[in-house]
Amino acid sequence: MRNRRLPLFVLFCLLVVSRTFADKRPNILLIYTDDHSYRTIGCYPQAYPWVKTPNIDALAEKGVRFEYAYIGTWCMPSRATMLTGHHQFGVNSMRMEGEYPGSAYDPAKAPFWPKVFREQGYCTSQIGKWHTGTDTGANRDWDHQIVWNRPRYPKNAGNYFYDQLIETNGGAPKVTKGYSTDNYTNWAEDFIRGENRDEEKPWYLWVCYGAVHGPFTPAERHREAYPGLTVPVPKDIYPPRAGKPAYMQKVNKWAPNADGVPEMAGGFGGQTVEGTTSIHGNTLDGWVRQYHQGVRALDESVGRLVTSLKESGQYENTLIVFTSDQGFAWGQHGFHTKLAPYDANIRSPLIVSMPSQLPTGKVVPHPVAGVDLIPTFFRFANIDLPWKMHGHDLTPLLKNPDSEWKHPALTSFTARSYGADTNQVPADTTETNINGIPWYFMLRENKYKYIRYTVEGETEELYDLDADPEELTNLAMQPELKDQLLAMRTATIAELKRTGAGIVDNLPKVAGQ
Repeated sequence: MRNRRLPLFVLFCLLVVSRTFADKRPNILLIYTDDHSYRTIGCYPQAYPWVKTPNIDALAEKGVRFEYAYIGTWCMPSRATMLTGHHQFGVNSMRMEGEYPGSAYDPAKAPFWPKVFREQGYCTSQIGKWHTGTDTGANRDWDHQIVWNRPRYPKNAGNYFYDQLIETNGGAPKVTKGYSTDNYTNWAEDFIRGENRDEEKPWYLWVCYGAVHGPFTPAERHREAYPGLTVPVPKDIYPPRAGKPAYMQKVNKWAPNADGVPEMAGGFGGQTVEGTTSIHGNTLDGWVRQYHQGVRALDESVGRLVTSLKESGQYENTLIVFTSDQGFAWGQHGFHTKLAPYDANIRSPLIVSMPSQLPTGKVVPHPVAGVDLIPTFFRFANIDLPWKMHGHDLTPLLKNPDSEWKHPALTSFTARSYGADTNQVPADTTETNINGIPWYFMLRENKYKYIRYTVEGETEELYDLDADPEELTNLAMQPELKDQLLAMRTATIAELKRTGAGIVDNLPKVAGQ
């Protein structure tokens, strides 16, 4: 019989190749959009039927989509979480200061984890919007950085789309022409294809887009998209809102026009932050159309980035994560903003794709939080956590989306306060709250959502999101759900204690407590 055994040398070579492939650490591409609701993406069942996002949908087809993701509540704290792995109350030394959005932090007290990746052999890069302190971490946390540094240049902070002051690796800013989303994608493509990095190293790239942040200005090539659309008017667009807390009775950002169509009233008042009128008029339909047109450039960018990975031979070894700092409400509960603890306001899209290692076309039903992403990145990079993180590694859910998940998802909103400054509730909230929304903590566990405000004697909120996805009926006062309410209250306090929230011992009493 013929000897079928391979020569020892060949076996050795195969083992070396196998070990080299197994030890090759993956690249990580984090695509991070701004004020971007999950409802704008076609693969989410809550999207309008006319929505077109073929590239993001394709990412979900080749990956794992999370049905319930709570990344943050607004721009700056969400990014602080993405840089530290901590909830807002755990980001020590971070402060708003000077003219908005001026902000600062002490890198020794609030270290950013990309520095750890850099020290462990990764090439780190960030491109796009920066909104977390005037210090961007250039040349400390990042090997390569091209950013619109909003905190450093308040007078340019409204230029979300054109004529941005761009810093490269901490250098002097330069006014940059072109549509910002396209610019960011051009620079990200260059990095992926090998520019400005050591091609022998794995890389982490964080691309921060702003295409659907106010004033929701779409690229000119998309301004005719979705003609003639009309959207259903949310049931509680106008007050009163029975069962909701006191501040919710004052939310009144829309008013019917002569034809009974909701128009924006107050806030933007028909004007965008760049001082120009809305493109399609001041109605709910017009604003929703304009917002969704802005998503089109984001979808194109996702397609371009994935193509650049494939053409450069890196697709199989790159973990792609698509998400947003938080969502955005259009009429729901009377809002046209983020911030508030309702899914319409803050729920984000979250899609993770790496077909070489993860299943495809799957959906995770368990709620997850923004803090969960950072330990997941460390797990994929095979790097030990440098400090205690607030989140949980999502790898078990990514490997098996139907597996059991025992961790609730906590969201905190302490407005513009961070770290130890959140240990006590401010005596005067007129300056500390944003848009009249008080501080709160929100917990998602299974089908229930629980909301606790830091207002003495205020009602709690409890929703069954399976039965009431629009969060119209507060169940907190229903006697038959008292045990569920108490269980969620207890679980929220336990999660605050687990994550070291100083405020946990100073929470004001809720109604009936």
